[in-house]
Amino acid sequence: MADDRAERIAEFIEPLRVAPGSEVHLARDFDPGYKAGVRKKKDGEELLRSGTELLADYQRRLAAQDTYGVLVCLQALDAGGKDGTIRHVMSGVNPQGVRVTAFKVPSAEELDHDYLWRYARHMPARGEIGIFNRSHYEEVLVVRVHPENLRRQKLPAAARKGDVWERRYREINDWERYLTDNGFRIVKLFLNMSKEEQRIRFLKRIDVPERNWKFSSADVRERARWDDYQWAFSHMLSATSTEWAPWYVLPADHKWFTRICAAAVLAHTLIDIDPRYPQVSDESRKQLAEAGRELEREAPKGAAADPYAASVPGSGKGGGGKRKHSGGRGKRSGKKG
Repeated sequence: MADDRAERIAEFIEPLRVAPGSEVHLARDFDPGYKAGVRKKKDGEELLRSGTELLADYQRRLAAQDTYGVLVCLQALDAGGKDGTIRHVMSGVNPQGVRVTAFKVPSAEELDHDYLWRYARHMPARGEIGIFNRSHYEEVLVVRVHPENLRRQKLPAAARKGDVWERRYREINDWERYLTDNGFRIVKLFLNMSKEEQRIRFLKRIDVPERNWKFSSADVRERARWDDYQWAFSHMLSATSTEWAPWYVLPADHKWFTRICAAAVLAHTLIDIDPRYPQVSDESRKQLAEAGRELEREAPKGAAADPYAASVPGSGKGGGGKRKHSGGRGKRSGKKG
């Protein structure tokens, strides 16, 4: 059953994957309105619910195993749906095991370091899922569309010579390979929204008072650079979708479908990691059994010695049977969810 589920998820997300080495042209290769045959939002809600339940299960295993970490990089233009994707996809997981970082304009301290420094500082620990709301890819997107930002980075003259962007693509690929080799999986999601859908969402932010705070006149100025951003996105996807950290282009004109896709890609990654609950040693199981017997002896008169075991069919303890050493008990993680 698990293999069937993994195969279905892999098949579902394959059209979204940017094949490493391919040359991407967004307008030609990816449809922002794609829905993979899912016609109704109601059907999509059921799929998302199943996906979030799956993520919750695997996140618990990831935290307990404490070996791998997962970094999710979200990129999109303004109003692309990043915040809503995070809120809905991660709704069922333990917040102690998830860390979300939103990157704004670099601070003076951050500009005094290399361009990857501020991102490396916020990497998730082992057993955690980290989410970058905008990520290190801003350094080849916004900075490329607005080269004045590159001048603010205090680079020495030698670092500004040649093709800065090709060099940065290589450096980012190398950094992600290093992280992957050390047990940190990179999930890269680009939310691909059409220009018309962005116009509609901007107008809604203007028309609905409760959403006015989300809108800025700077959003319209950036929208005027739409073609420049599409060009920069296409080059970024072409140059940095690798075997160890591929990009997935999620259609973003229908938010409910975007969330299904994001949950599926993340689930695919966790299924591939296949985290397991740790198994305790024989000596530890003996200690657990002895601790259990001691606790059972403390049961008040008339109370079940072990109420939980008594309520579980087939436990062998419903009729007051003796405690046995259980090989299925894993240690609890005191550090993460």
